[in-house]
Amino acid sequence: MKQYLMSAALMCSIAVPSAAHAKGSENSAPTDSRQQVLDMTRAWIVAEDKHDAAALGRILDDKFISTPGSGGPVDKEAFIKKITAGAVDPTQSQTLTDETVVIDGDTAVAVGTDIFHSANKAPLRLRYTITYIHRQARWLALGEHVVVIPPADKR
Repeated sequence: MKQYLMSAALMCSIAVPSAAHAKGSENSAPTDSRQQVLDMTRAWIVAEDKHDAAALGRILDDKFISTPGSGGPVDKEAFIKKITAGAVDPTQSQTLTDETVVIDGDTAVAVGTDIFHSANKAPLRLRYTITYIHRQARWLALGEHVVVIPPADKR
């Protein structure tokens, strides 16, 4: 379960500015930025599932900090090491739902639910909050907090 929790902490993506954003249209910038952040988050979960340390290195800002559950802070290097440890589970996948993104200048906050699926385990639902920063013409994950959503009471 800790592996899942740490893995969920790594939800971002390789941010490549879209063509519309590159044009610099003020009317389309918020929508383009929102989509870039959503795309970043999806790329992050793919990198996690594949244990792609290089991709994670590009997704996370050098100042990245993660706080998984009630655990202490984890920096970029330790986070990548933890996420990429062990063998890749080819049956693992993640589904993002309930996604909300708020953009304010060069800062974005993404909140959503990440559901981990694996052939050998029950689905694990996590609630995440990721802070992104727009730096060097791309979005980078600056900080992230993840908590487990308890299973619904089945009385």
